[in-house]
Amino acid sequence: MERRLAAILVADLVGYTRLMGQDEAGTLERLKAVRREVIEPLISQHNGRIFKLVGDGILVEFASVVDAVTCAIEWQQAIIQARKAGTGPTHLSFRIGLNLGDVIVDGEDLLGDGVNIAARLEAQAKTDGICLSEDAYRQATGKIKAEFEDLGKLELKNVNQPVRAYSIALSSTVPPMDVSPTLISSSKKPSIAVLPFHNLSGEIDQEYFADGVSEDIISALSRNRWLMVIARNSSFAYKGEAIDLKEIGGQLGVRYVLDGSIRKGGNRIRIAAQLIDAASEKQIWSERYDRVLEDIFAVQDEVTEAIVGAIAPELDKAEQQRATSKKSGNLNAWEIYQRGMWHLYKRTKEDLMQARKRFEAALSQDPSLSLAYSGLVDALYYEVVLGLAESPEENCECALRSARMAVELDPDDAAAHCAMGKARIVGREHENAIPDLKLAIELNPSLAWAHYGLGAAAVFLGNADQAIPHLEDAIRLSPRDQHMGSYMVRLAEAHLLKRDYRLAIEWGRKALQQQGFQWSRYSVVLAGLGYSGKTEEAERLFAECLAHRPDFSVSMVRRCHLYTHAPALEHYLQGLRKAGLPEG
Repeated sequence: MERRLAAILVADLVGYTRLMGQDEAGTLERLKAVRREVIEPLISQHNGRIFKLVGDGILVEFASVVDAVTCAIEWQQAIIQARKAGTGPTHLSFRIGLNLGDVIVDGEDLLGDGVNIAARLEAQAKTDGICLSEDAYRQATGKIKAEFEDLGKLELKNVNQPVRAYSIALSSTVPPMDVSPTLISSSKKPSIAVLPFHNLSGEIDQEYFADGVSEDIISALSRNRWLMVIARNSSFAYKGEAIDLKEIGGQLGVRYVLDGSIRKGGNRIRIAAQLIDAASEKQIWSERYDRVLEDIFAVQDEVTEAIVGAIAPELDKAEQQRATSKKSGNLNAWEIYQRGMWHLYKRTKEDLMQARKRFEAALSQDPSLSLAYSGLVDALYYEVVLGLAESPEENCECALRSARMAVELDPDDAAAHCAMGKARIVGREHENAIPDLKLAIELNPSLAWAHYGLGAAAVFLGNADQAIPHLEDAIRLSPRDQHMGSYMVRLAEAHLLKRDYRLAIEWGRKALQQQGFQWSRYSVVLAGLGYSGKTEEAERLFAECLAHRPDFSVSMVRRCHLYTHAPALEHYLQGLRKAGLPEG
């Protein structure tokens, strides 16, 4: 067994698990870059040798403690200075442990207490800091210009005797900055942590169920590529701990925290969940779900789907509110995009024009923001279906170009393929829209608009039986959706096609209660009333619609609607004639 005395440096990336959960590819790319551009040149310069890489950990051997400590100081200084200047692979921080000790040589690898103690000291170091053993300190003090702080004797994990340790005050550098990711100020994406749900039942099998619900929610939310979701390992680190949600938000660097609890009684289970704005501690949403516990996995899937479907629209609204409350001169691309979405949902001619301007401005600031292209498709789509487009043909062409850009920028984004489906639908290419919408659902089964798109395409093709399940799925998946008026009006039209005028009127009236004006909500109710012979009610509703849309008539509906199935459209228009609408 070969042994030798060596100075061992062990370094570890701070918050590696959290960073990987937020941006796996980007974190690996930055870590490789900082190794290549900063760490490896310094190690070589000071005669060191990397003998092991373990994920984010780097183990280095030096023949000289002075070389090892000098390398560690210059390493930390370079990282801090680069972060302060905003140059190079920034937003990374390291902890470094140093020890001088006897090691066992195993080929290229080194083993033994000399290595173990260095690794334990690394865990004791502060962020951007260096912690070294007394043996290393004795060799370095007086030979290196550095300020050492005596930490006393430390109890180190799996080390029999306490180890006296010292830290190095990097007085020649800038003070270490907060290394929490600067998501709120600079990221395009909002961020959320799903905490492990609390088991209030005291039964061990419910502990597994509670963890399963939390894990499924994390997985489902992660399919939304506009949302940065903290990985399970980071959020589950808080399991069993009573920590303030605002503090958790700060530690994980997230805007939003989802918390919940599970309580079982007999064969019933109650699940409560709440969505919190981490900075303000304001509750954005809360809900309680009571279920019969027959098939535990079916209940787990059902509740997960319900929670994800409920909170995704609430996050949309919260992001829009955040963006619209900021001063215009200090907006990043994401915030400009969200202002566009705020205008989009108002759906007036002026607001849709403003939405387009915001999406174009976001793209001028960040040409890679796929969602802004999807937003453009939305605005162009609504201008056509609401009859507000000056040139519907031009809108359709522009929508198709924008959708292609969205897919090209992010081919794995369900929203991009959904945008392509919208562009096809507004261009009356309903059959061609179906593959894109199905792919969107494969990428994100919870994407309500993709389910709606399949239903809408079926309605416009005259296939009511095929449409209804998709439209019901959209409503079930996202009960708080800002598109809900569209979901309901298409379902009303599907029932109109089936000659079920009672349900057509019922769903049309529900659509009329949703946000914003949409002429099709009035027209489907009017068609149902016409076939039902309720002409007096139809007359009142027609007058109400005319106040918003003076050109509302049979010919306007014929021109603006997206039906390509002639018998289905004619049946629709005949109902309007029976309701007393003029031809035009």
